[in-house]
Amino acid sequence: METQKVPLGLGKDDIGKLLMQYAIPAIIATTASSLYNITDSIFIGHGVGPLALSGLAISFPLMNLTAAFGSMVGVGASTLLSIRMGQKDYDTANNILGNVLVMNLIMGVIVTAVMLPFLKPILIFFSAGAETLHYAEEFMTIILCGNVVTHMYFGLNALIRSSGNPRKSMMATIMTVCINLVLNPLFIFGFHWGIKGSAIATVISQVIVLCWQIHLFNNKDFFIHWKRGIYRLKKNIVSDSLSIGLAPFLMNAASCLIVILINKQLIRHGGDLAVGAYGIVNRVSFLFVMIVIGLNQGMQPIAGYNYGAKLYPRVLEVLKKAVFFATIVMVTGFAVVELFPHAVASVFTKEESLINLAVEGLRWVFYIYPLVGFQMVSSAFFQSIGKAQKSIILSMSRQVLLLIPFLLIFPNIWKIDGVWASITVSDALSVLIAGFLLWRELRKWNKK
Repeated sequence: METQKVPLGLGKDDIGKLLMQYAIPAIIATTASSLYNITDSIFIGHGVGPLALSGLAISFPLMNLTAAFGSMVGVGASTLLSIRMGQKDYDTANNILGNVLVMNLIMGVIVTAVMLPFLKPILIFFSAGAETLHYAEEFMTIILCGNVVTHMYFGLNALIRSSGNPRKSMMATIMTVCINLVLNPLFIFGFHWGIKGSAIATVISQVIVLCWQIHLFNNKDFFIHWKRGIYRLKKNIVSDSLSIGLAPFLMNAASCLIVILINKQLIRHGGDLAVGAYGIVNRVSFLFVMIVIGLNQGMQPIAGYNYGAKLYPRVLEVLKKAVFFATIVMVTGFAVVELFPHAVASVFTKEESLINLAVEGLRWVFYIYPLVGFQMVSSAFFQSIGKAQKSIILSMSRQVLLLIPFLLIFPNIWKIDGVWASITVSDALSVLIAGFLLWRELRKWNKK
């Protein structure tokens, strides 16, 4: 074992420097991915039409649900990897690599086999109407066919980042985005493949980058790499990975349920264009959320390693710095959207009625964003130190326990405004819950 290949600096280097070292590549990667999603919507909105944009919005919950299974494996295993590295358990760390490959392969095949034959009724249940079903079905058929690749791509990228290679993880995402940005307009405007051209571009880009990721782990000088014996599933790795990854799984699954309910309420009170407006709101809010997710990804290996090494003051320090930077990001998003909502919405479409609906949604959703960063970091922090139960509570409180009742009540009183208000109020209350749980956890640390 060549210990110099192990990122021991996680336990001794300056926390601020480490957070920037790990978070900046992750933020660049997640921001690039979010910007791709935005440009993807722009290409579809201008190249196919506003109803295609609504069809894309209808597909969001199903995409979130398929991503949920991949997150359960990738995020859980990468967190476990960081903790085992902090404990100097390098044999288990190497076995995690092989187990992730096999788990993602199994999970991807099962999800595709179950969903693809029932895609049309699923999309109809997700609120696809006569004018939007065709677009959503075309898009999701291609995405589901490439589901195994998607799971393996995200799973290996999480391990690359947690094993001390945040820049290579960033490069994988940026390469995917760049390939997408070339293929998307070519397939939509050049080959006239419509919305399915966008889906084909997504799958092709992930196939290319997955090959590069597999090649990275061929380096035998690195402390985890491909070798015999690591592909046999081990009960402790599988169970620990899935239990830690249960929080992001439930968060994504809950997101699926929430988007279905939001779409149904928007169609009921505003029609198909209202769903398209939510698609725009979702893309814009996702940009700032993804920046914080990138920050959380940078925090995760630092917090996990130091928690495993029982260096608790360092764990607390990285938490404080992550909350500070997340708040800055969300305050910036709040300022941009509240000051220039019309300019932001008009980037996606020229349809004035769709722009007006999106402007109203943007203003509502971003009201509480200056505090949402704290809630997101708190949830990721509990996950990073293996406290899956509390992470699940925070994820579920924001997206299920609070939001669903509000979505069932508020739209009956305030129509479309009630849908937007439901999101804002649930975010505000979830911030209070996050503060309470974090306060209790830190009190335990002080007693120790």
